[in-house]
Amino acid sequence: MSLPKISVPTYELQIPSIKKNIKYRPFLVKEEKVLIIAMESDDTKQIAEAVKTVISNCIITKGFKVENLATFDIEYLFLNIRGKSVGESVDVLITCPDDGTTRMKYPSMQEFIKNNFGSNSIISVDDTFDMIVSCIEQIYSEEESWASSDSTKKELNEFVEQLTTNQFKEIEKFFDTMPKLSHTIKVKNPNTGVESEVVLEGLTSFFA
Repeated sequence: MSLPKISVPTYELQIPSIKKNIKYRPFLVKEEKVLIIAMESDDTKQIAEAVKTVISNCIITKGFKVENLATFDIEYLFLNIRGKSVGESVDVLITCPDDGTTRMKYPSMQEFIKNNFGSNSIISVDDTFDMIVSCIEQIYSEEESWASSDSTKKELNEFVEQLTTNQFKEIEKFFDTMPKLSHTIKVKNPNTGVESEVVLEGLTSFFA
């Protein structure tokens, strides 16, 4: 039995340079995966290709060619697609005003895996997705349910990749909120005297 297809909303906007309206959808986990891999490569050309691929996938209007757009059209399109996909606010790393040191942030799910299963191992995006797929026990809607044991790994992977970013965040939330070893300590910056709190999480933090 095939896994369900998840419906996504569609939106409309006007391309600034050509004054043409197009329809688009938010990017899904499969497109976000493309962006993450490109960003990790630190290759400008690969990042540009990833952005182009994501925009092309998300535009529903037939016959529309992204490569013919001006750069500012592409930026405008991508920001609108991103806004409908993950929200219109952006989380950024900022520096402490007292000494210019980058602020601490809570570890991401990938960092959680790396910290708990070997600090020397390199965890790829595919490894992270494989772990998520392996943790799926059942998929259900209001009318039906599907046991993961009745589906192939490919089917489960394709199901995860078609999720919206907000839906995928609910999966990340499951991992982020599961029980874990944690301790908060207060530290003082020896250079400025400023006190801060640091959260130690994961087994490796307690075996330093």
